[in-house]
This record gives sequence, structure tokens and C-alpha cells, in this order.
Amino acid sequence: MMSTTTIDYDGLMQANLLRVFGEHDAGRRIEAIRELYAEDAVLNEPHASAKGHVAISEAITELLARLPPDFVFRARGPAMGHHGIGCLKWSSGPQGGPIAVTGMDIAHFENGCCR
Repeated sequence: MMSTTTIDYDGLMQANLLRVFGEHDAGRRIEAIRELYAEDAVLNEPHASAKGHVAISEAITELLARLPPDFVFRARGPAMGHHGIGCLKWSSGPQGGPIAVTGMDIAHFENGCCR
């Protein structure tokens, strides 16, 4: 049976980019993670994975520490998705400056939460 749940891929993935990856305050970031991610969610990065809210927040703290403090994440358009899989292309660089890095987030959603 097909699910009738509508997923706001763009809203959720834009919130993740801004409120999770763009948040330097660990307290506000963990609140956003608890709202957006399932408790047993897994964040897969090229060289490591983190499972659960605290581990995900710690992984993002480490990521942000490796970037210059003036770098911001920006979506390169709306997120797209279907069948529970969303995709958002992004870029990062200094606020108002040139793009230094680009990437793409892929997320698996169930019941409105990132898995």
C-alpha cells in the first residue's frame, strides 16, 4: 500500500542546511536535530558516519571547526524528492564572497523525519 504522507522535501532540507549545518551554537543545533531527525538517524560523511542526535551534532561541530568562521551554507535551488528520498545541492564560502566548495545532501525520510 502506498503512503499518503506528503513530505515537504524543500522545507525540511532547507531547514537542515540552515538550522543544523549553518548553526554554530551547539544548543540551538541539537534542538533542530531533535526536531528534524529521527532518534536513530545516521549522518554519512565521506570518511565517517554518526548515529543519533548527539553524535550527529558532534560531527557537525567538527565539520564547522574545519571551515573558516565566516563561511555560510547556501542552497543552490530548491530541494527535490520523491518516494522518501530528498536531494539538495548547496555551496559554501564566505558571506557575500565567492563559492569555495559545493556539495549535495541526500536524505531518507520516514514519517516526516530524516532517517
